[in-house]
Amino acid sequence: MTTQIALASTLYGAATLAAALDAGRFAPADRRILLVCNNAATPETAPALDRQPGFERLRERFDDVVSWNEAIAPFHPGGWAPRPDDVPLWERHLRLLWGLGEDDVELAVESVQVNPALGVCQIFTGAPVTVYADGLMSYGPTRSKIDPLVGTRIDRLLHLELVPGLTPVLLTEFGVAPETVPTDTFLKVLGELAAACGALPPLPDEPALLLGQYLSALDILTAEEEEALHVRMVRGAVALGHPRLVFKPHPSAPARWSRALEREAERLGAELTVLDEPVLAEVLFQRTRPALVVGCFSTALLTASALYGLPVARTGTGTLLERLTPYENSNRVPVTIADALLPDLDDPAAVAGQRPGLAVDALGELVRAVAFAMQPKIHPGLRPAAERYLAAHPDPRTRRYFKRRRLTSLALPGGVPARLAFIPRNATVRRVARRARALRRGTGR
Repeated sequence: MTTQIALASTLYGAATLAAALDAGRFAPADRRILLVCNNAATPETAPALDRQPGFERLRERFDDVVSWNEAIAPFHPGGWAPRPDDVPLWERHLRLLWGLGEDDVELAVESVQVNPALGVCQIFTGAPVTVYADGLMSYGPTRSKIDPLVGTRIDRLLHLELVPGLTPVLLTEFGVAPETVPTDTFLKVLGELAAACGALPPLPDEPALLLGQYLSALDILTAEEEEALHVRMVRGAVALGHPRLVFKPHPSAPARWSRALEREAERLGAELTVLDEPVLAEVLFQRTRPALVVGCFSTALLTASALYGLPVARTGTGTLLERLTPYENSNRVPVTIADALLPDLDDPAAVAGQRPGLAVDALGELVRAVAFAMQPKIHPGLRPAAERYLAAHPDPRTRRYFKRRRLTSLALPGGVPARLAFIPRNATVRRVARRARALRRGTGR
């Protein structure tokens, strides 16, 4: 007997799995289990994906739905991992709890480098792993080094073609081959979700749809700065001639943001509807057919553009490129893609023409250069590509995606003036610098 266990934490991820199943991307199995995980900071106050509108249409693809939160209670999914000595006990416990018996287990997980996906892979030792990506992070490097006992079991990366022609970097250190989930199949699944969501509050026809992301929860922006970002979306959309607006906040966004937007819309003479219903942005793409979709670096921006052919605009990405810390923050590549590819909300001509900032080939070169700067130890083979790209593009527009200090520490073009480029590679200079830092620390004590 073979049992496939698919871990999902979002409705979008579950829809990706459903589309992959419909497209035959998974081998036949005797039993399929959807393992639902609620990663909210306070899971008790946020609905899990199996309680969200439309889930029942996805439920049909699986024999059983079980909860990871319940299986490991009272621990939080994002902060718990099995101790190595306890792995056999946990596997025995889960096999009894989920009725797996002696079945062969196959896993499908998202974000395999962190918990809960990493913990699930560690518990089911030896099970082959499929990683699926439901966002732009698949185009960037693995955010941290993965234990080879897990990494060598990953046989493929399933992803949506959100940027046609761009090849994912994720998990290439293990030779994992990317495999796309067919766009038409995914759109069909999203259509099922839209049909099953039932009635929505009255919404204007062809509005400008504004997407909130709740970046303050990631400590990238303060709550006040994120509120200002959303207000900027309102101003930019109205300036482009869109008097009817729909704001879709992040489910965890404070209510006061909505009131601030309403005040700004009223001041500008625009009609604003705040949609608090927990539905996917893609449902709104189908229900309202927006005249413009505005966001920061939300995956839904690329879904709107690549899958639905809707006009889009991004704003605030320049600030995020400066604020993301550390440099290897896994959001860096998604922000880079949105900034480089999508038109700026403050550029009316670019928004009207929907002109991409970079061609796909140039974007691929940029992404590989950023990926190496983020994770040079995981992807050392990308150094030549990074050196070529930075040497060929010394302009300020390109340098916004890199930190000078990072380039200097990696001895990449643009880190230090050309006449001093030998310094980062000079062993004597580096030894003297280390000695100087040690003496400074000693003096400080």
